[in-house]
Amino acid sequence: MFGPFERMVAGRYLRARKGERFVSIIAIFSLVGIALGVATLIVVTSVMSGFQTELVTRILGANGHVTVEAYAGQKLDNYQSLVTSIKALPNVASATPVLDGQALLTTNSGGSRGGLVRGITQSDLRALHPVSDNILDGSLDAFSGDDAIAVGVGLANMYRLRVGDALTVISPQGAATAFGTIPRVRAYKMVAIFDAGLSDYNNSIVFLPLPAAQAFFQKADGVTGVEIRMHDPNQVDAIGPALTTLIQGKPAYARDWRHANDGIIGVLQVQKDTMFIVLGMIVLVAAFNVISSLIMLVKDKRADIAVLRTIGASSGAILRIFLMCGAFVGVSGTLIGTLIGVAFCRNIHAIQHAVERISGGEVFSSQVFMLTSLPDTIDWGDVVRVVVLGLALSLLATIYPSWRAARTDPVEALRHE
Repeated sequence: MFGPFERMVAGRYLRARKGERFVSIIAIFSLVGIALGVATLIVVTSVMSGFQTELVTRILGANGHVTVEAYAGQKLDNYQSLVTSIKALPNVASATPVLDGQALLTTNSGGSRGGLVRGITQSDLRALHPVSDNILDGSLDAFSGDDAIAVGVGLANMYRLRVGDALTVISPQGAATAFGTIPRVRAYKMVAIFDAGLSDYNNSIVFLPLPAAQAFFQKADGVTGVEIRMHDPNQVDAIGPALTTLIQGKPAYARDWRHANDGIIGVLQVQKDTMFIVLGMIVLVAAFNVISSLIMLVKDKRADIAVLRTIGASSGAILRIFLMCGAFVGVSGTLIGTLIGVAFCRNIHAIQHAVERISGGEVFSSQVFMLTSLPDTIDWGDVVRVVVLGLALSLLATIYPSWRAARTDPVEALRHE
């Protein structure tokens, strides 16, 4: 498509000489603008995609893909037979009975906060790998009996708790007396501190052995729910009819992970799409800079274009010369921006720590963003989208100036030379 003659002339025009530096400086600014726009777009979309993927992965790792929950204030009796029936369903990896209850968590130092107390057996807690694989202190070997509790690292750090300390659990649903309802209060010994990777888990959820939770919440031989994990989280619809039949007549309902987290997932997707559109405007502005630089180059080279036409160069050759000039700026800027964006994503943790050391502030707060660390994954699908966008806008920006150059009348151009 581009012959040696077009490549030679285009290369000559891209190299600034005396009196032509202003046009070349504008072209350099256009290249830098495209590179920065592409790099920013890659970093933001990759972080947003990584955040969404990591959040969903950790939510699914710490929670069931489908949850059978008892109605408020009720419990599931004879849950062992229900669990056995659920495990027999196709594509079901596990079914874990749990007993959840809201309570006030207090320490001997006077600290207190609301939290979710979850009763679970020792074997099922070991099978919950986001928790059991990340025990920072203590051991799950002691997670048994009626005097053991496991807490998250966020709660432990908040109140400076260590293994062996006492954590008091207060439930407002206590015994009714002539003087009113007396809350149930029980102190438990901390046997393990875990890091589930989710700030909500680390800050607000504590685990009790299932018999201890049944005794505390007065739900003997009962649970409040069954968490079901699938071999493939996207196959939750496949067990819907069978699960509905199993819980028919029981005071319970079923919901899957998509309905439980649709608000978070929807917001993240909207944010990602919005950021792509907004930051794509940066590349669009840089593309307009390419148009302006090429138009100035065409006006500056009117006499050269006329001479080339008079010695036999076709209008198509002139068109290809200026297409190459603009394409060089756009393609180079896009490639440089891609390299910068990918390198930034690969080293985002080191950059985050450097910024925090310099500024003295916190770049990524787990209290706000739910995850404990900034995602460093790269979504190559988003990278390809950004590269295609950069190349498309850059190449489209070269069409009009190149067309104007090809339509230059050599007689009119040389009239005043």
